[in-house]
Amino acid sequence: MDITVTFGSGMKINAHFNNFTVNTDQAKQVGGEATFPDPFSYFLSSIATCAGFFVLRFCQSRDIPTAGIQVRMSNDWNPIQKLVENIQIEITVPPTFPEKYAPALIRAVNECSVKKALITPPHIEVTTKVVEGQTNLK
Repeated sequence: MDITVTFGSGMKINAHFNNFTVNTDQAKQVGGEATFPDPFSYFLSSIATCAGFFVLRFCQSRDIPTAGIQVRMSNDWNPIQKLVENIQIEITVPPTFPEKYAPALIRAVNECSVKKALITPPHIEVTTKVVEGQTNLK
């Protein structure tokens, strides 16, 4: 996937891909206006929504109603390293959820591609490129 990033006013940064735009901002305490989530919040929410996708597909494939099912995610923050240290994903199900499927539901969520990318992270290479006619470089 190719993503192009553009800059808005203040601390707003936008990612454009596949006819979508993801708008980001920063919290007020770091100079933003908090009009959109910050990039790290999108990162964390991508893990939770990916887990949710696998829960949804699991239930759909077995004709299990999703009413009353939620995926909740929390994390532990390491203030010294300034990184997420642990992530907890909890799937809450109603009493009507077939108990025999609970282990399989967990296995399904473990197939989340975002989670897998964290477990086996890609190599990230950063480069610069001079483009003739670009005048907005600071």
